[in-house]
Amino acid sequence: MTELEGQLLAEPDKKKQAIPVIKRRVETVPRIGVFGVGYVKYWSQFEGLYDQMMEKQEILLGKLRKNKVEVIDFGMVDEVSRAYELLPRLKAANLDLIFCDMLTYATSSTFGVIIKNMDVLVVLVALQPDSALDYNNASTHLQLYNDDICALPEFAGVAVRMGKKVPDMIIGTLHNDPGSEAEIAEYCNIARVLHDLKTARIGHIGHPIEAMLDMHSDATMLTAHFGLHIVQCEANEIVAKYEGIAPADVEAEKKRILEFFDTPDPVSDPISEKLKEADLEVAARVSVALEKFVEDKNLDGLAYYYEGEDNSTTRQVMTNLIVGNSLLTGAGFPMCGESDLKCCIAMFIMDRLGIGGSFAEFHPVDFSENFILVGHDGPHNITIAQGKPILRSLKKYHGKPGFGAGVEFKIKEGPITMLSITSTYEGKFKFVIAEGESVEGPIPPTGNTNTRGFFKPDVRTFLKKWVKEGPTHHFALGVGHHAETIKKIGEYLNIEAVIV
Repeated sequence: MTELEGQLLAEPDKKKQAIPVIKRRVETVPRIGVFGVGYVKYWSQFEGLYDQMMEKQEILLGKLRKNKVEVIDFGMVDEVSRAYELLPRLKAANLDLIFCDMLTYATSSTFGVIIKNMDVLVVLVALQPDSALDYNNASTHLQLYNDDICALPEFAGVAVRMGKKVPDMIIGTLHNDPGSEAEIAEYCNIARVLHDLKTARIGHIGHPIEAMLDMHSDATMLTAHFGLHIVQCEANEIVAKYEGIAPADVEAEKKRILEFFDTPDPVSDPISEKLKEADLEVAARVSVALEKFVEDKNLDGLAYYYEGEDNSTTRQVMTNLIVGNSLLTGAGFPMCGESDLKCCIAMFIMDRLGIGGSFAEFHPVDFSENFILVGHDGPHNITIAQGKPILRSLKKYHGKPGFGAGVEFKIKEGPITMLSITSTYEGKFKFVIAEGESVEGPIPPTGNTNTRGFFKPDVRTFLKKWVKEGPTHHFALGVGHHAETIKKIGEYLNIEAVIV
């Protein structure tokens, strides 16, 4: 064991320290439309079959409502005229996702005009009520009752003929099927992302650090591909709030900060100190100012980098956003340092998926144990920390001006997902995605986040593959394995998405 590891292991066990709950700023409730399909000729031939179809659809609606979404039931489409009648109602409903409930066989005329004219993500759901037919007592009625997948090939083929991609689909049973329940929840979360992306207001202050060419973004193209709007803001807008904060508000914020963070003695890094009262005072004052600024500008996220003059109030404020922005990020308001708008959007996507989304880049490799440290200074999502996060006073911010409180923690141990949003020579965006594991062990006590990231098959091979995809040096880091879900979001947005 090294001297550093011994010092770190001597610290209180962070795993056993509970993190106070951060209340989310806004709960996203996406609008999901559902329509069932069937074949009108069956109803007069098989008594009671139509009612059974509607009972099946009601069960699906109940499954959706468990996922905190607004569900709009558009009933049954069983002939072409009803598809044409439904189309304007679907368009008017401002939906984020549509489930087409494959209740029994249906001609593709019930679907063709809808898939051709809707720009909303459509998912085909084929949930068979019986896990298998009772072959000894089977009947045509019973077969039609369970014919949920019968029209899937026809619908897929017609989507292609209409110039659209083959829709995603969920195949399973209507009852006792955790797999299909998980897929339904996944698409509800995708709808949550899409709902907020198309109306988000992401603030932007300053510019990327000089010469970081990978981070520059065209605000118009961000709107074109994601729907969101970039709000160009000024540093003085936060500074003005900072100068008018009441002392009582500062004291209340200091108390709140100390509830969320530990403040241990310094360990091995000579630029770190135990949190100083003066740094806590500034961090609390800036945090209150930042909250007021966000409310006034009606923002949903913020990317920033602004240096200001040496010894100025502007520099003091703009270099001490770290504590406030970590609290905001944990509350569902992603903030990204170094003015990286693309990474802010990656963090936004992860947040709306409910998997965190912390600001990260690669740090040194541990070739002895085959992992790489992933972390960053500045904004972090403290809701996905392993134990209680730490505040340290830093005498300097490496590579940047200023000094003050820094946030330190590691991501929860277990599965993790990374998302880098980069851009290509052609000016298009690209998702670079990977999954790994956050593994147990000490991290450097530098007042920055660091997580021991293990990636298959080994750290050298993984890094080569990751870098070959041309990512930015920043990425969003979340908990769980969600690469396929994020890829689906990219594909729906017509953005290339690669899983490394």
